[in-house]
Amino acid sequence: MRKAVVGQDEVIDLLLTALLVGGHVLLEGVPGTAKTLMTQAFAAGLTLQFGRIQFTPDLMPGDVLGTNLFNFETNSFVLTKGPIFTELLLADEINRAPPKTQAALLQAMNERAVTIDGRDYSLGDDFMVVATQNPIEQQGTYPLPEAQLDRFLFKIVIAYPSRDEEREVVRRHGHRSAMPRLADFGLQAVMSRETLAEIRRQVEGIRLADALVDYIVDVVRATRTHSALEFGASTRAANMLAAGARALAALQGRDFVIPDDVKLIAIPVMRHRVSLAPGAEIEGIAVDRVLGEILEQTAAPR
Repeated sequence: MRKAVVGQDEVIDLLLTALLVGGHVLLEGVPGTAKTLMTQAFAAGLTLQFGRIQFTPDLMPGDVLGTNLFNFETNSFVLTKGPIFTELLLADEINRAPPKTQAALLQAMNERAVTIDGRDYSLGDDFMVVATQNPIEQQGTYPLPEAQLDRFLFKIVIAYPSRDEEREVVRRHGHRSAMPRLADFGLQAVMSRETLAEIRRQVEGIRLADALVDYIVDVVRATRTHSALEFGASTRAANMLAAGARALAALQGRDFVIPDDVKLIAIPVMRHRVSLAPGAEIEGIAVDRVLGEILEQTAAPR
């Protein structure tokens, strides 16, 4: 991935963490921060089938899922599969589609299956969604509903690069105005479907001590009593935090979780699962700041 993407090491680590536990990822950042390029480079390193949907205001559920069309030769309906029938799906600018179309992804993200005309179709165990959205545009966008946000393992906020990183981007790509092509970087798949399945099995066996289970539960429950939050994180957030911490430990070469693993992913796991109280919004308090306070105030095991 770093052949194509300059910097963004934390984002790449979180993408890999999500991959190892089969989680979905929401990338949020201003235009021009390599969200799409990063996802394409991520897919290029895998042998998983890659698909992309460019979300637009006129996109309909059938455009995503597919539809049954009548075949006059066979006198029967035949399913024409939509672009959701893939393994790694890039949902580009997901907040540009209306709620009805966004809802078409709910079942797919939760059950890895879709229902078309009363019949269920499996998307496979490797199905993963990487969605992007722009945080600064309001016209022509639709906020993602809380139920859909809760399906994402991480909400990753992509910041501007550092000066040195930005200089390197300009040095590499400043000779063209169009987005660079992946073929220019010579990217090749380095992880097979079988290898990924084996790694996921090993990640499930990463040790999570009872004291760390208590710590995860205490952090999540603290979001429900903090005065700056109207709604706290759900039990699903605790499960996601435990799974993500196991994957991060594996990426660090350990077969056990430490408190720092939980702390590193706690904000990306919970920032989209909590809601600020009206008073905190008026005061301009950020969700990440509140979650940071909760992590500081909750005692971690030693």
